[in-house]
Amino acid sequence: MTTPTKLLLLNSSILGDNGQSRGLAEHFKRRLAARGDVQVTERDLVAEALPHLDGTELASWMVAEDERDAEQRELAARSEAALAELFDHDVLVLAVPLYNLGIPTQLKAWFDRVLRAGKTFRYTENGPQGLVEGKRAIVLTARGGQYAGTALDSQTPHLTHMLGLMGITEVDFVYAEGLAMGDRHREASIGEARQAIDGLVARL
Repeated sequence: MTTPTKLLLLNSSILGDNGQSRGLAEHFKRRLAARGDVQVTERDLVAEALPHLDGTELASWMVAEDERDAEQRELAARSEAALAELFDHDVLVLAVPLYNLGIPTQLKAWFDRVLRAGKTFRYTENGPQGLVEGKRAIVLTARGGQYAGTALDSQTPHLTHMLGLMGITEVDFVYAEGLAMGDRHREASIGEARQAIDGLVARL
């Protein structure tokens, strides 16, 4: 019996069901459901928002598990739960809007819990080495303007570098751009993004 592919889908739009990146994620899920051989875990990083990482939580990671007090155990559990879920899945899908040329702070808070030296990467004499092996990522991006391939697209390299730091170097980006540039442009761009998603789902 073939083991199903396990996929972790993270939504980060603050607009809920009205978010265009969430719409791309819903299309992705419908195509996956038609296949029937992919197990999906979905997280709403806005509805289940992690707080910004602070020094107290960071310090809790440095304390041995059996030496943590109640507060430290609670704080460390945020990172440990996110790490366990990441390692338990084969494919990571990020549905990401573009906010002020960057990623939502809710998504950054998630990355702050999983980008941990000794857990998802380690430092070597030749630089950092990723410890998350055998996984791939798909990024579904929605943008009001057109930024891909320009100097203003800081989001693509930022996500690429954070994923790569962990060892996830097989990353596909799907762009729905120009969504605030008129109905015709929006519909055409969303249509192209959906076609790209269909191709990625077929190759999972």
